[in-house]
Amino acid sequence: MGPTYAHLLPPSWKAIVTAWLDEDCPSFDWGGFVVGDAPRTATLWCKAEGVLAGVPFVDAVFEQLQCSVQWHYAEGTYLRAGDSVPGTPAGRVKIAVARVSGPTRHLLLGERVSLNTLARCSGIATASRELLEAARSAGFQGIVAGTRKTTPGFRLVEKYGMIVGGVDAHRYDLSSMVMLKDNHVWSTGSIREAVTQARRVAGFSVRIDVEVQSEAEAEEAIRAGADVVMLDNLVGDELVACAQSLKARLGGTHRFLLESSGGITLGNVQADQHVNNGA
Repeated sequence: MGPTYAHLLPPSWKAIVTAWLDEDCPSFDWGGFVVGDAPRTATLWCKAEGVLAGVPFVDAVFEQLQCSVQWHYAEGTYLRAGDSVPGTPAGRVKIAVARVSGPTRHLLLGERVSLNTLARCSGIATASRELLEAARSAGFQGIVAGTRKTTPGFRLVEKYGMIVGGVDAHRYDLSSMVMLKDNHVWSTGSIREAVTQARRVAGFSVRIDVEVQSEAEAEEAIRAGADVVMLDNLVGDELVACAQSLKARLGGTHRFLLESSGGITLGNVQADQHVNNGA
């Protein structure tokens, strides 16, 4: 068997699931007292089209509750209306994604935690897949990546969803890469000084990414030794002209990547093939 997405997860990740369960039931389980431990089987239904993501988190929830999960679809599968159970109204989705078996009170203890996690992760994977496909259909062959603008305490799930959806997860945290934004530059006095100080401690193995607002700032960052230059909030023809100019003038003497961030949506990523191809 080849690698699965679950192989990406660190050794400590299941402790997060324990914390979720502790948060949801910190003292008495009143409903659990009512239903008891009789064995039951529940069906996990998908009611909207999208990419299935978050399988290992659901497995861990029910593993900790002594329940077993049988999945009917592999993680990363795009679930469509055509897979719905017979009798589902046109345009609606109702797909049996998994069956969960175990003591009744344990099924109910894990129900909301697992569904919330699966829905959130699958939603991110679906949005990631849609944006990637829109970019590819517009002719863009570069990297489509997420950001660190994740929910505190839920980053692992959200970054995982991006990867299952097919996009690059970019940096995971502040330690993964040096990103110098306007406040870093302002505090040190210049882009060059900020890059110099960062390189002194980060060494050769950590990339330095500098956020800039203009072509002049981008050139300063490149000449200072930035590995990646983020053209922030530049869109349309301005973005294309800036990227082409930097590549033409500095591409032969400096090694750098160009990023575009801000103002990119599913609605405009495919609006102009010339813009997307040029950037």
